[in-house]
Amino acid sequence: MARYKPYSYDQIKLIPISFRDQILPGSFEYTLSVIIDEQVDLSVFEDRYCNDVNGAPAYDPAILLKAVLYAYSRGIVSSREIARCCRDNVIFMALSADSQPHFTTIAGFVSRMSAEITALFGDVLLICDELGLIGREMFAVDGCKLPSNASKEWSGTKEELGRKKAKMQRAVDYLIERHREADRHDENDNTPDPPARGREQQQIETLRARIAKLSAWLAENEDKPGRSAKPKKSNLTDNDSALMKTSHGTLQGYNGVAAVDAKHQVVVEAQAHGEGQEHGLLAPMIEGIRERFHALGDWGVFGQARVTADAGFHSEANVKYLFDERIDAYVADTRLRQRDPRFADPEGHYQQEKQHQRQRKSKPRFTPADFVHDAANHTCYCPAGKKLYLKHRNAKIGAHVATCYQGAKRDCAPCVLRARCLKSPTQKTTRQVYFFRSRADAPTPNYSERMRQKIDSDTGRAIYSGRLGTVEPVFGNLRATLRLDRFTLRGKKKVDTQWKLYCLVHNLLKIHQFGYEQ
Repeated sequence: MARYKPYSYDQIKLIPISFRDQILPGSFEYTLSVIIDEQVDLSVFEDRYCNDVNGAPAYDPAILLKAVLYAYSRGIVSSREIARCCRDNVIFMALSADSQPHFTTIAGFVSRMSAEITALFGDVLLICDELGLIGREMFAVDGCKLPSNASKEWSGTKEELGRKKAKMQRAVDYLIERHREADRHDENDNTPDPPARGREQQQIETLRARIAKLSAWLAENEDKPGRSAKPKKSNLTDNDSALMKTSHGTLQGYNGVAAVDAKHQVVVEAQAHGEGQEHGLLAPMIEGIRERFHALGDWGVFGQARVTADAGFHSEANVKYLFDERIDAYVADTRLRQRDPRFADPEGHYQQEKQHQRQRKSKPRFTPADFVHDAANHTCYCPAGKKLYLKHRNAKIGAHVATCYQGAKRDCAPCVLRARCLKSPTQKTTRQVYFFRSRADAPTPNYSERMRQKIDSDTGRAIYSGRLGTVEPVFGNLRATLRLDRFTLRGKKKVDTQWKLYCLVHNLLKIHQFGYEQ
């Protein structure tokens, strides 16, 4: 029979550990430690502390920075989890010199150091520039929508939140009335209350607490003004965040905008905004890039660097701003792909499938000729006999003027002719129909037209094609590789600090990979 050496899991062995020997040259923690200790200016943190005579000693900002940045590089964002790692993980223990900061210390450090983290971001950018990681040939600007530490269920205008409050109050009144009815029928019954009675009572208390929360907010806040006459939706938990539409649905969050250099994908500017629409975010990013490079001693960065941005940043005001600032920019519009001659005769699977679907349709789709239109009275009836409402009296479609009508959801949703009326029976929007009247005046040349001519040239399309491979891998690295895919703080100032920390970690990894001599 085989014999094995004896072993026991109950034994204890004390192992001597040298923290310095745990931070091995060639590792990211070694690069991080050297940069924090020797390359960046940490004197900006000293003004936060007033304990030179009185008060307890504070944790060294270098210790907290190393712990937080190394944790972010491993996808750990929670301050409690970072504190636990500082107690249990050898690398964290070595970086923090076994200081074991409390999670409240870590959370306060991250949330209250906005100006200091901004200065630190600039110092790391200076290191990237000294190591030759910034090419200054092209900056790609784009946004990444991330969820915030707030629920979208608590979003709405004051009118919508008022209706939500009234609905909760009706639910409370209904439950109370049920209890009164039960009490009247069970006056002589001495049996204990059933479990359902206790659950309903707890539900009443929960609803009352939510009603009190809504009442307090409605009394102290007003609607956020929108770009149009309609107000924007507010959020009770984090009113700086916003509802944003993404490819995966609607989320309550912030738009993390980054400007990325094309040479090594270094983030040269990072800002977080509670805006789903990106039209108003291009100018702040341009000014931010200019300030960053002013701090690096480069006063004419846009004299050589191009700027690219997708259609989300396109507007007449933004394009005019770029031309006025004499910035060599390439900002796409929503019809860029349709004008591309490479897609004039597509033969891919998607287009073939669409053609097959059209061939399988036994009945043609309704055209404007199938609608009853009275141009004098501005009325329109669909083939099902439902009246459409007037949406646009003078809609300009290209070089033509048309009257636009749209169906109501209450009529289109249950309509039996829906399959023949809409492009897809599963679409949520209703049918729109246009009746063209005349040719519009020839459009006057504007800044958007100048941008279209610029980006449609062979040179423009070649330059713009580099945008996707410059900025999108940065977001992929942050969200998929580093798992930094949500904000844990609340408020625009704090979230902007955390977004800069995310991008700061990305830049540190670029220094470790390409620039730093071990």
